[in-house]
Amino acid sequence: AEVVRAASGGHRRGTVVFFTGLSGSGKSTVARALAAELEDDGQGTTLLDGDEVRQHLSKGLGFDRESRETNVERIGYVAALVAKHGGIAVAAPIAPFAAGRAKVRAMAEDAGARFVLVHVSTPLEVCEARDRKGFYARARAGEIAEFTGISSPYEEPDDAELVIDTSVVSVDTAVGAVRAHLSATG
Repeated sequence: AEVVRAASGGHRRGTVVFFTGLSGSGKSTVARALAAELEDDGQGTTLLDGDEVRQHLSKGLGFDRESRETNVERIGYVAALVAKHGGIAVAAPIAPFAAGRAKVRAMAEDAGARFVLVHVSTPLEVCEARDRKGFYARARAGEIAEFTGISSPYEEPDDAELVIDTSVVSVDTAVGAVRAHLSATG
């Protein structure tokens, strides 16, 4: 059966689900819940959370534009590798720039994977209210340079397959929307 599957090109097509949004938008929360559900369903899933990636894969990078682009590109590269081998990569960086997101989409598609961009569009004021670490307040006080949404731009995507505002939908509803999109698109 394995030989027949391999000879017929029966390799499962991988997927990259790429969440983007401001700090505090809920993208990591939704991404973690999605990855857990997919794993529970027996689907090989790798979660690439922005904060965790910065501690390991992108350790030592700053937050200037070039460093942010390098971070997003590294996440995209790993996600494309996972998907190339039939897995599902769920990534949740801020990914503030359209050019960086486009590179990740191209890497995934070049690897033969399906790419799903999910814009977590939670309003800035809600993100600021959720800020447990005080980053927004420090950025507004000028203590953090180049903070996305305050002193550094966030380029809202115009090519997202899904747009989710976690200030008006629950995590379960958001995960359901992503899963429904994944099912509908094969």
